[in-house]
Amino acid sequence: MSKGTTIKDAIAKFEEKEGCKASEAAHVVMYAQIPPVEKMDASLSTLAKCEHLALSTNCIEKIANLNGLKNLKILSLGRNNIKSLTGLEAVGDTLEQLWISYNRIEKLKGVNVLKKLKVLYMSNNEVKDMNELVKLDDLPCLVELVFTGNPLQESFGDDATYRTKVSEKLKKIKKLDGVPVIRENDDDEQ
Repeated sequence: MSKGTTIKDAIAKFEEKEGCKASEAAHVVMYAQIPPVEKMDASLSTLAKCEHLALSTNCIEKIANLNGLKNLKILSLGRNNIKSLTGLEAVGDTLEQLWISYNRIEKLKGVNVLKKLKVLYMSNNEVKDMNELVKLDDLPCLVELVFTGNPLQESFGDDATYRTKVSEKLKKIKKLDGVPVIRENDDDEQ
């Protein structure tokens, strides 16, 4: 089996393709590396100006080494092998969007550090328990959630029941799975 692409090598490929230094770029794209990236290593700390980091479609198993990314607003980690949301502490005060669909996340432990998170795309993971979903209510800015394809959704039997239950539990959500959430008392909040 071949060794995975390191972050350092992926950065070098990005710089060659884009003709700029990754350390100066606001948008760094390293998705679908061949061979895939397996580990978020310390080389990520060189991306100090990065606002959008794209590492989707690799074989990353855990979120790590984000401490140098002081300006990160969007983190794209979809289609990896991530099982946990721990490791996000370093970007807790800046991250506004987390794209983490098609992973293996069952529990939402660690999500509470994301104080500015507005958008969470985490469809097609392995969340089964409503108590896990309720942890998202601790996020003061979360307004958009994509959660379809998790066992929890399927456990409700139909989409209408699922949408009702989730919007009852997550009072701040304005958009669920791409559809605006209409609430009875929306007029009172104006």
